[in-house]
Amino acid sequence: MSISLSSLILLPIWISMAQIQQGGPDEKEKTTALKDLLSRIDLDELMKKDEPPLDFPDTLEGFEYAFNEKGQLRHIKTGEPFVFNYREDLHRWNQKRYEALGEIITKYVYELLEKDCNLKKISIPVDATESEPKSFIFMSEDALTNPQKLMVLIHGSGVVRAGQWARRLIINEDLDSGTQIPFIKRAMDEGYGVIVLNPNENYIEVEKPKIHVQSSSDSSDEPAEKRERKDKVSKETKKRRDFYEKYRNPQREKEMMQLYIRENGSPEEHAIYVWDHFIAQSAAENVFFVAHSYGGLAFVELMIQREADVKSKVTAVALTDSVHNVWHQEAGKTIREWMRENCCNWVSSSEPLDTSVESMLPDCPRVSAAVSCSGSLKTLPHGQIHFTSPPGFMTKS
Repeated sequence: MSISLSSLILLPIWISMAQIQQGGPDEKEKTTALKDLLSRIDLDELMKKDEPPLDFPDTLEGFEYAFNEKGQLRHIKTGEPFVFNYREDLHRWNQKRYEALGEIITKYVYELLEKDCNLKKISIPVDATESEPKSFIFMSEDALTNPQKLMVLIHGSGVVRAGQWARRLIINEDLDSGTQIPFIKRAMDEGYGVIVLNPNENYIEVEKPKIHVQSSSDSSDEPAEKRERKDKVSKETKKRRDFYEKYRNPQREKEMMQLYIRENGSPEEHAIYVWDHFIAQSAAENVFFVAHSYGGLAFVELMIQREADVKSKVTAVALTDSVHNVWHQEAGKTIREWMRENCCNWVSSSEPLDTSVESMLPDCPRVSAAVSCSGSLKTLPHGQIHFTSPPGFMTKS
């Protein structure tokens, strides 16, 4: 059994405390002192000293994984599913490895949207300068020109990006479970134009610039010899501090700052921006939304801000485990009435598919998704339903 460096460092302290606690009352002071010492130790920082470098591959091949013909992520050599605990007792390192793989999968899904689904990647803001932060959405060739119907897809919150429902499902299940691709292909087969939103791409990260503090002695009237002595002390102090910091946190990651994307700084802003610049401009007589989790909240906010426009253009909305709340979002009576007639929320439930599920809120009907785990859209709605006109806007295929 391997013992980490941090355990070896703390072991003598734990032993000492155990021995002291067996003593009499006069040993209480020593126990208190040792407890105080333990409270000053940053265990997170201590654990970093045991970590291998946070240096991960930037391709699936580098990770020795690939998607098979069933869309399942498998190890190239063993054929085994993805293993999270690649290194025992190194949860932070394993999590960083998982996140690095997740970023590769995000790019992989983007490629599938363009190559397999034939969607176009559209940069936003539409009038962005070359130097400002940008995001993007995906659209089918006929998204703005299809005169009949348009499908709009909005994912939930977190690390997922355009084309994904749940990263966890992509990695642990398959592409059909965790991506929007089955919805997109089904919609296009049935003659819909398609727009895929990217509501979590709200900013870009850049390395925070280092602030250089000018020495106060530079502008003083002190003798040159005294200034040189001060500068020498300052450099030695900085050298000691850097050495200590390197020891304290050998895996220190770069300090980053966020530059928000104009008019797309939140999922709600993004939904309104895409509505104003794309969906509202489309030729489609009937627009349909599929919105998962926080995407449902973003849709309700869109409706609050653009109620008349949404009512005139949107025919029906399929929500999946939506986290919207008509009370907290202060949706008016006319919006709640429209949602009752034109929306349906499939929620996690072990009941048979489409069984009515009780709701505390006076908005849209809630029905069973026939899954007990939130985020699994494998049974919804691309395989079983299609949109028609309200009031019975969803029927089995």
